[in-house]
Amino acid sequence: MPVMIVTGASAGIGRAVAEAALKDGWQVACLARRTEPLEEVAAQGDGLPLVCDVADPVAVDAAFAAVVARFGRVDVLFNNAGVFPKGALIDEMDLADWDRAVSVNLNGMVYCARAAFAQMRAQSPQGGRIINNGSIAGQVPRPRSLAYTVTKHAINGLTKQLALDGRGFDIAAGQIDVGNARTELAARMEAGVLQADGSVRSEPMMEARDVAKAVLHMASLPPGANVLNMTVMATEMPFVGRG
Repeated sequence: MPVMIVTGASAGIGRAVAEAALKDGWQVACLARRTEPLEEVAAQGDGLPLVCDVADPVAVDAAFAAVVARFGRVDVLFNNAGVFPKGALIDEMDLADWDRAVSVNLNGMVYCARAAFAQMRAQSPQGGRIINNGSIAGQVPRPRSLAYTVTKHAINGLTKQLALDGRGFDIAAGQIDVGNARTELAARMEAGVLQADGSVRSEPMMEARDVAKAVLHMASLPPGANVLNMTVMATEMPFVGRG
């Protein structure tokens, strides 16, 4: 059976993707920082719970080695772990929040993509697929979300570079940009979130399991086909025309 690694698998979109993949018969390595929820997810099928802080490159390499030791290869990485710092104007932003966003949202995704790319190049048969979880914030920002927006814009470049550099090794890379999935991270949007006009309004939401369906579609494509970019959003959210 194919092997998938999901980062941030203990909650939210990562958990929904891991659970859907396990149900679909994938072997799934579930990575996150919290042990108990990881074990709950992994127990739903042929799963491997691995406690890992993606901001630590040594921990990332060790986790990928454990996956290969257990399953023999890596077919898909869903590069998902991320944080959303407290909103602020740039001159009021806590630099610790900036550093944390860069460490997880950018460095962490690079570390995981690096480990996946190396394994996919080395294994036989060669190749695999890396799916980065971007965000609609990587297309159009929200007010006072500089750290999140900048790091998610960077993921656009990461995805394209991986897609280009992976061509000679049968490594495909794609990105899913998610808007308003109902998760712990996005719960505040349903309660009310700052809009570009200065108002605070509740926004329509969709279920994380619907995002998981889209990710599994991307993951299940044959090697000769790739979704480079996909936007999945709550149908009536204020994204088209935001600003």
